[in-house]
Amino acid sequence: MDENISALYDVILKRKTEGEEGSYTRYLFEKGTDKILKKVGEECTEVIISCKEDNKEEQINEICDLAYHVLVLMAQMEISIEEVSEELGKRKNKINNFKGERKPVTNV
Repeated sequence: MDENISALYDVILKRKTEGEEGSYTRYLFEKGTDKILKKVGEECTEVIISCKEDNKEEQINEICDLAYHVLVLMAQMEISIEEVSEELGKRKNKINNFKGERKPVTNV
């Protein structure tokens, strides 16, 4: 899986710098961070909705869409796969890190 993610990230980086006419990735970079963030939010919601149903294929598709858009966001923010991998490596050894439930939001 890491190999596929790295390969996709490389394509995303290439499209960021070189672009390709008609490329959806290029379109996202041209629109900028706000558009990319909007897409990440939309994909998060779609993952949640798909996981409320019993359709594994749809769940996998939505998770892949979210992963792609997060990779685009990482490229936009100049965050590398290696940086994320390093942080995940640090976190795998954490224990007793549960901080309790979030407080309810009362002032919106």
